Amino acid sequence: MPLFISVLLAAMCLGMNTTLAQKDNVLQPEGDETQTEGDTVTLDCLYNSSSSNDYLFWYKQDGNNRPRFVLSRFKIGQGKTEDEFKERFSSRLNSTFRSVPLKIQKLHVSDSAVYYCALQPTVTGNSKTLYKNLWSKETENSTTSTRGTHSGR
Repeated sequence: MPLFISVLLAAMCLGMNTTLAQKDNVLQPEGDETQTEGDTVTLDCLYNSSSSNDYLFWYKQDGNNRPRFVLSRFKIGQGKTEDEFKERFSSRLNSTFRSVPLKIQKLHVSDSAVYYCALQPTVTGNSKTLYKNLWSKETENSTTSTRGTHSGR
């Protein structure tokens, strides 16, 4: 029986600024993404930004732990990838299509988590909303699943 990895794609709108012409936000498809250990998965993130320089971030949250910074990508200049993610996690910001997909290669069971895409400025001190409805469940047959709902602006 193959081992499967399930990743929840959570739509999260962090730190939204509103202008008359455009609302800054991110959009991630909701639902589980299931792949076999060792495979590659790409998690989508589309965004709208009224800024001339887009700043996008990816975070990983597993179990009841806090979200951890994975990487950042900028329209102008360099982004950063945390050392523990450099080998298998990557992303490229495409300002034409307003997307910043996260690619995870050689999947491990430990990659099962909720992944958040965020647009700067992100909200600080608002962890109650983020954690409120999240829960994780390990299912039978060596399948790991993480589910959650969100409440964003």
